[in-house]
Amino acid sequence: MELKIDSIFSKQKDRTPSQVVVQDVVKVKKGERVLIIANPATSEIAEDLYSASCEVGANATIIFQSDKTSFDNANEEVLAAIATEPEVCFSISNIKLGKDPKATANPYITESGEKFTHIFDYLMDGKKTMRGAWTPGITVDMMNRTAAIDYKELQERCKTLGKIFENAVSVKVTAPGGTNLLVPINGRTLLFDDGDFSKPGSGGNIPAGEVFISPVVGGNTLKDEDGKDLEQQCDGCEGIIVYDGSMTFADGDSILETPITCKVTSGYVTDVSGGAEAKRLLKTITEAENRALAYEKEGKLSEGQGFIYKKNARNIGELGIGLNPAAKITGNMLEDEKAFHTCHFAIGENYDNDAPSLIHLDGVVREPTIVLTYKDGSKRAILQDGSLQI
Repeated sequence: MELKIDSIFSKQKDRTPSQVVVQDVVKVKKGERVLIIANPATSEIAEDLYSASCEVGANATIIFQSDKTSFDNANEEVLAAIATEPEVCFSISNIKLGKDPKATANPYITESGEKFTHIFDYLMDGKKTMRGAWTPGITVDMMNRTAAIDYKELQERCKTLGKIFENAVSVKVTAPGGTNLLVPINGRTLLFDDGDFSKPGSGGNIPAGEVFISPVVGGNTLKDEDGKDLEQQCDGCEGIIVYDGSMTFADGDSILETPITCKVTSGYVTDVSGGAEAKRLLKTITEAENRALAYEKEGKLSEGQGFIYKKNARNIGELGIGLNPAAKITGNMLEDEKAFHTCHFAIGENYDNDAPSLIHLDGVVREPTIVLTYKDGSKRAILQDGSLQI
């Protein structure tokens, strides 16, 4: 499925990318409180979003902090600002927003018992009072090229894939670079980054444009259609991932000069091989493992959580498919994971809140073939050599 990119922007020529995001994606309303968190490197985009929010009558505020890596905490003032519960929050980060140390040690808990280790996630996914967008690694060039797309078309594509994933129990991903991975997804729901962040509790990336799902965590007890535990356990993802596009590391993203090969057994990465970039990835994973144990000793994680966080530093936390036709592989994961003809796997934390970790490292696989298997044993290909089959 190929698109003519020139036609995508025809409706957006009279508006800036920030105006499109504010008006079409988040749909900011008059009188709403809008919090924009940025770094000096992202100030131009943050100021454009501020102006676009003010134009529609919102009460906008910008707060700046220094760059944060995967292991850094957000400034206390930033976390306090989010805790005021604005209707909209834009996290316009050069790398990451930063962790919430108090919530990491003592998570927010919803009435249903769901735990959240960051005030941002708690307000958006837990209380569902806030909406917004986050842009780790955004650049002005990326914003200009990829933000002002036809979101209705993107949303229709995501909706179609959502229907196709219904009743699927596993996904087989292969690729020319050597990837060959079986991904269990029984009971999981496909999630969308479709550019519709207009309802409380909704949010996603800018640029938008992917669908993604959390594989079943290895060792978890399988459930039947009524949610009751079955006797057997899921062995998790199994096989080989060969990252040959780009990769996220603790200190940023890079296009890969040498592919990184990860052996995956029972849902966890058991071996990492390749060149210097493979060593860089292993260093990040090892650091996350060591920090998890140290955080428990320091009281930054509750008793018993250190081991869980350490174990999940090797978990396969996400399978995603890029759907933004204006995106390309540039060495910036925010854009790379949205590019057509790619999929990506994350190592670390997942999106179903049952595999907490200090890291979530995305890596891109080029030209994948993706085949779903359903409960009745039937199969359907949704990507063939990178091309959508819908």
